[in-house]
Amino acid sequence: MTENNKKHTHEYYMKQAVKQALKGYEAKECPIGCVIVDNSGRIISRAYNKKLTRNNPILHAEIVAIDKACKKIGDWRLNDCDMYVTLEPCTMCAGAIVQARIRKVYFGAYEPKSGAVCSCNDIFNVEHGHNHSVEFEGGLLEEECSEIMKRFFKEIRIRDQRSTN
Repeated sequence: MTENNKKHTHEYYMKQAVKQALKGYEAKECPIGCVIVDNSGRIISRAYNKKLTRNNPILHAEIVAIDKACKKIGDWRLNDCDMYVTLEPCTMCAGAIVQARIRKVYFGAYEPKSGAVCSCNDIFNVEHGHNHSVEFEGGLLEEECSEIMKRFFKEIRIRDQRSTN
């Protein structure tokens, strides 16, 4: 059986998202990674944040991954797809996820300052009047996902201290 035909575990897909986050880390981007998986278990897009390198505030990992997935399947509807992302999506990304009709989102770390799935807002809530409801599950490989973010921001603080001294 080829990799494209296997059904992997949720942890496998999240580890693929973590690999994307690490690519972002290497590119000096906020290290958030994302993969989108179709209903056969095939990863149809992989992405990390490109906001800083492309000087574009909307290029979050989720947005880049949705764009790639839509281009790959030739449709804006990702009804039978699941998303794995290392950090709870923000309001912009949660809105795009609803619009893309993604079936379920699995995320790693919770985002207490701007998480729009359950921490600060609940954009996926059907009571908001959406015609599509997105399921979600948070905390998948939470510690690993959180640690990458902590390490990244610690390095930024150290760098900033050095530049002011």
